[in-house]
Amino acid sequence: MRRISNVFWISVILLMIAVLFGVIAPNRFESATSIVETFITSRFGWYYLILVSVIVIFCIFLIFSPVGAIRLGKTDEKPEYSRPTWFAMLFSAGMGIGLVFWGAAEPISHFAISPPLADPGTDSALKDSMRFTFFHWGIHAWAIYALVGLCLAYFNFRKDEPGLISAALSPILGKYSKGKIAVFIDIIAVTATVIGVATTLGFGAAQINGGLSYLFGIPNTFSVQIIIIVIVTVLFIMSAWSGLSKGIKYLSNTNMFLAALLVVLVFIVGPGLFILNLFTDTLGGYFQNLISMSFRIAPLKPENREWINNWTIFYWAWWISWSPFVGIFIARVSKGRTIREFLIGVLLLPTIVSFMWFAVFGTTAINVQQIGNIDLTQFPTETVLFAVFSEMPFTSILSIVAIILIGIFFITSADSATFVLGMQTTYGSLTPPNRVKIVWGFILAAMAAILLYSGGLQALQNALIIAAFPFSFIMILMMLSLYKSLAREKKELGLGFRPRELKKRK
Repeated sequence: MRRISNVFWISVILLMIAVLFGVIAPNRFESATSIVETFITSRFGWYYLILVSVIVIFCIFLIFSPVGAIRLGKTDEKPEYSRPTWFAMLFSAGMGIGLVFWGAAEPISHFAISPPLADPGTDSALKDSMRFTFFHWGIHAWAIYALVGLCLAYFNFRKDEPGLISAALSPILGKYSKGKIAVFIDIIAVTATVIGVATTLGFGAAQINGGLSYLFGIPNTFSVQIIIIVIVTVLFIMSAWSGLSKGIKYLSNTNMFLAALLVVLVFIVGPGLFILNLFTDTLGGYFQNLISMSFRIAPLKPENREWINNWTIFYWAWWISWSPFVGIFIARVSKGRTIREFLIGVLLLPTIVSFMWFAVFGTTAINVQQIGNIDLTQFPTETVLFAVFSEMPFTSILSIVAIILIGIFFITSADSATFVLGMQTTYGSLTPPNRVKIVWGFILAAMAAILLYSGGLQALQNALIIAAFPFSFIMILMMLSLYKSLAREKKELGLGFRPRELKKRK
């Protein structure tokens, strides 16, 4: 079924109103988003921390539960993609630009600018910088994606429901899963997806501009960023036109190759032994302090609470706002895998790669800062990575590879998003028409440009936190819906016999 739904028209109208507001009154747009963002982070920070921690526990519970053997599809269904291609596609969609944007910038900020606990530049700040970076990009982030992806894949491929967020709530909503309430839920999902992806595209445009400015002296201005957005928009629309099995698949594999190449090059020419030692030590600190970091809200220290709002709450909101997009996409490419295989793959593999990425780039940046030839704290976030490269051998090669990688991540993220938005607005069609994908491509580009125009990176962060808040309640319903359906199927299939009962049965 490829008819265009009411969700498409209503979502397009609402988002275009937001774009026009940003064009006509950028200052008021930035001010309004800032007020709402402050209200959410100050009043509901505890809610984000508890919700994401519960999601992590729920995913781990399903891995060890007997229902982990249930297949996301029919009993004899085989996966459509090989494991390497599957991993490359979900990883490119799930993190993409963010890893390159924050790879060096976040550890440096936690170490030398605004540490979460210790004084700037100290040994404690160094360890904390990597530990909290791992926390923000680790299991918690991927558990959010895993919940949405698993819920959608289960109901779509096993229960033959449409590939819609609302359809995954059918055990709870009943007959209302196809009415006005369903339309409202899908509009929230579409809006969160557009703002989440547009924000990331804004980060990507800013960093590409920052790299070109640092390398070639090209002005780091909004006008240049608009040109970058226009060029990349044309490229990702061309990729989207070619379809999932061609454009996204090939670009995702290219991404993984370039990312691996960049990591290896930086590790070889960088402080290799220091990277390995700090990675090992920080990994232990991450697991040792995981529970305390998960619930840290600093109620008695306003300065620490502000840091949590600016980093941890921002990241949880970012992952939640991206979860409809990433969840639908990884559900689409995970048909035929078991629940256990899906969760282990989505939770652990990207987490390990993310840790290795930040260990290499974050440790290298900290090492450059400690040597003292250059002060990385003076650079804008989008140019920190290129400033680090300037202190290493093969500066131009590393920088050019990074810019190409960001560009391809930009394309794959937007390409995947247009596919997902097309699904969500054509009644869950697995082959949305190209004209719908093109419309969403232009809206994503326009939204990214408006957010940059109205307030730069701060406006991007504000929009993310606002978009994530309503969808977080839908995630709670998805968790309950999935548990209810799995419990019913567990009983029907006779899963979970105790060993004594199983022996009698045999």
